[in-house]
Amino acid sequence: MRPIRLSEPEPEPPGGATPEIFAAGGGAAVVRRAVVIGNGCAGAESQCFGLLRALGLADRFTLYRAIRPTGGINKWLHFLPFSFRKTLDQFHRRVFSDTRFAALVKGNKFVQYPVRNCQSFGLSSVLEADTQKMVTMVCDTFEKFDLVVTPRHDYYAFTAKGQQEVPRLLRRWITPQEPPGPNVVLTAGALHQADSAALRSAAADWHAELTPLPKPLVVVNIGGPTRNCKYDVDLAKQLVNSLHNVLKTCGSVRISFSRRTPQKVSDLILKEFSTHPKIYIWDGEGPNPHLGHLAWADAFIITADSISMLSEACSTGKPVYVIGAEHCRWKFSDFHNRLHERRAVRPFTGLEDMSDSWSYPPLNDAADVAARVREALAQRGWRLG
Repeated sequence: MRPIRLSEPEPEPPGGATPEIFAAGGGAAVVRRAVVIGNGCAGAESQCFGLLRALGLADRFTLYRAIRPTGGINKWLHFLPFSFRKTLDQFHRRVFSDTRFAALVKGNKFVQYPVRNCQSFGLSSVLEADTQKMVTMVCDTFEKFDLVVTPRHDYYAFTAKGQQEVPRLLRRWITPQEPPGPNVVLTAGALHQADSAALRSAAADWHAELTPLPKPLVVVNIGGPTRNCKYDVDLAKQLVNSLHNVLKTCGSVRISFSRRTPQKVSDLILKEFSTHPKIYIWDGEGPNPHLGHLAWADAFIITADSISMLSEACSTGKPVYVIGAEHCRWKFSDFHNRLHERRAVRPFTGLEDMSDSWSYPPLNDAADVAARVREALAQRGWRLG
């Protein structure tokens, strides 16, 4: 495979953010902005942006992307590792000249892409970095990072059930290799940008369209099968039947598909519900109503494959029903079990009264991680500007 090259930084956000990352202030080093190294995957990069929002740096960051080569022979070698070493060397020369603090935010590629083998790990959010150390770190271990943020289910291989599922000979190929150290922050789900401020803004933006709808407003988010959550059109048929059963207790229903939704699944849903008076299906045209749905929905029905969509919905404290969890395995199954233990989700069976309201302590991962980042910075005499 040809070597990857670090992209030019994305255009600066409005407001003319200054290029300096650090400044002196009140006897302490002040973090003025962040640097994000992305992999071009919207879902993974969104996790970093969610942390930046929680840190108050949403309008003060520079985005670089290190993307796996495509085309030619590379399409047949997509499962092989590629090294970030040269990319981060470029990053070091271009951005930093001194030793600072590094925070790594893991995407959802932890198990598939062992860091110890220099493989793609999703995304780094660097507040301050000794990037020369970071080059070694990416290909070695997490010990030298000041903080590593990753979902708890990425450590499923260390659980008793996880150990039973992995033959002993294969365990050395599954990361992480060691239990989480004190520098590893474990989250319940995926970090995201749907914080309270974003939802308040979305509530205002979508007020005119969504408030007149009959209550309860039920939002259905449909993803697509993954390697650890396999299903086919039969799950779509199950969803159709169950939705028909609960429609009498719904005031209105709004359905959205994700980028991964198979065409045959969306076609089935459209054929069944496109003319139903209670149901609106977003066709992908115009503004995305996702944040408006999170703000105004009374309940959610979500396919089990999407950790991000479930994490966002469970951050609202509103009823979340999951369909297809029985098709999930490995760490996906562990994630669903933990949500059930928190009483944040219930299985969608088609027997529910959708007007029933129940609640739970909302997931608040981004705020919790931001607090840990501030604490780690303060221990070094630094603070966020």
